[in-house]
Amino acid sequence: MNCLTLSKIHPYFISGAETFSASEIWFNDLVFNKGELCLIAASSGQGKSSLLSFIFGERKDYSGEIYFDGNEIKSLKNYEWQTVRKEKLSCVFQGLRLFSDLTAFENIELKNKITKHKSREEIEYLFEKIGLQDKINEKTGRLSFGQQQRVAVIRALCQPFDFILLDEPFSHLDDKNIETVSEIVSSELVEKNAGMLLFSLGYEYPFNYSRKYRL
Repeated sequence: MNCLTLSKIHPYFISGAETFSASEIWFNDLVFNKGELCLIAASSGQGKSSLLSFIFGERKDYSGEIYFDGNEIKSLKNYEWQTVRKEKLSCVFQGLRLFSDLTAFENIELKNKITKHKSREEIEYLFEKIGLQDKINEKTGRLSFGQQQRVAVIRALCQPFDFILLDEPFSHLDDKNIETVSEIVSSELVEKNAGMLLFSLGYEYPFNYSRKYRL
């Protein structure tokens, strides 16, 4: 996937353009290109998680169109979405969606068995890099939310992707951990020449952004 296009997108819960006239996303035409790093900042309740769900194909309660390389996504079949989510589009949801009864490693292994993207050694290296090597066999339900966020980021990197969507991925991390995890993500983005859409409540995490938008 080389580009992701939004055309006059707005959720059904937004009744008119005048309500969100300051938004640089809703009701506008935008193209996000592979290799670009974009920050989308929003106040709480402005719909950033909704926008991520629209792009990821989980929700369709919006007006306007979203295109992947010129293909309108509402027309994609289930098997096409499976390919997109396995090979083209990775995501860290705000709620993380980890399995609390599985260990940190099992959560990642579950995905990596499908994608076969990283070796066990590479995964263990990432755990060490983010300071969770002693939690690798701990059930995620026993981890702090910040620790779970780091596990979710590793899981998102265990697949090929052209774009990665990140919804407040570092909200419970201190500055040192934010810097470490951001470096890991940045390295993966460079290696894959991938694009990033980072959704934030306004915090400008340490990435070399191509563009910044206000939702």
